[in-house]
Amino acid sequence: MKPSLTHRELLTQPESWRRAAHAASSATGLPVPGERVAVTGCGTSWFMAQAYAALREAAGQGETDAFAASEFPRGRAYDRVVAITRSGTTTEVLRVLAAAGGAPTLAITADPKTPVMDTATEVAVLDWADEESVVQTRFATTALAFLRAGLSPSGAAVVADEAERALSAPLPSAVVEAEQWTFLGAGWAYGLAQEAALKMREAAGAWTEAYPAMEYRHGPVAIAGPGRVVWSFGPLPEGLAGEVAATGATLVADGGDPMADLVRAQRLAVAVAESRGLNPDAPRHLTRSVVLSG
Repeated sequence: MKPSLTHRELLTQPESWRRAAHAASSATGLPVPGERVAVTGCGTSWFMAQAYAALREAAGQGETDAFAASEFPRGRAYDRVVAITRSGTTTEVLRVLAAAGGAPTLAITADPKTPVMDTATEVAVLDWADEESVVQTRFATTALAFLRAGLSPSGAAVVADEAERALSAPLPSAVVEAEQWTFLGAGWAYGLAQEAALKMREAAGAWTEAYPAMEYRHGPVAIAGPGRVVWSFGPLPEGLAGEVAATGATLVADGGDPMADLVRAQRLAVAVAESRGLNPDAPRHLTRSVVLSG
């Protein structure tokens, strides 16, 4: 079987991340330490925004909020607004940028021929990471790599190397053949857990959920059982591995960099889609960009 477009694109991520780190070293418009920043996007881009916001605060660089563009709080003051938009055409994102109230704005996009070029104060064009696929893989993680490099330039090569290993390691058959998947993460990894679940829903039409790791005990663990998977991005809270084992569910908790681990979850989404006779390049009911009328 010829590899899907989604599969071929996700394989290119390590090199895209290295290019993003290089681009960040000379980029203008990135948040600077001490600024109060809001980060926004839709769907996958919103989850990348959540991850970056948590990373930036953890690095001590300033208060950072993340919002779905449709829920962005109008009238709240920020020193800078960062928007992630692969297409540069998403209606809700363009509205946020247009209503930024004079605050500097940075848009991270893949297409330099779209309306976002005229709407944002600064634009970072990651066109080498653009995708033909409806399902985002490469662009989203490259945008996050770009933002991560703005916080810590030295780590990009290490994460890219780890992602290359994640691309070559076999996926356990029990994970591919499961009937249900729950993804967990703490801090910045929670955004990536949500993104992993979204990839499974988009590409494979699968029953997936995502939770902050410590919240999993508060109800969601009730669905764990044989034939189901609990996948942790980053370390598990103390004692949770034993609780998952007791349910009979398959646990994936390798403790590597969560962004590199997301590559494996993307591979899983493609593998499950193909095992179900679905085409991951043609997800049901989805388009590459959501443009609202009126």
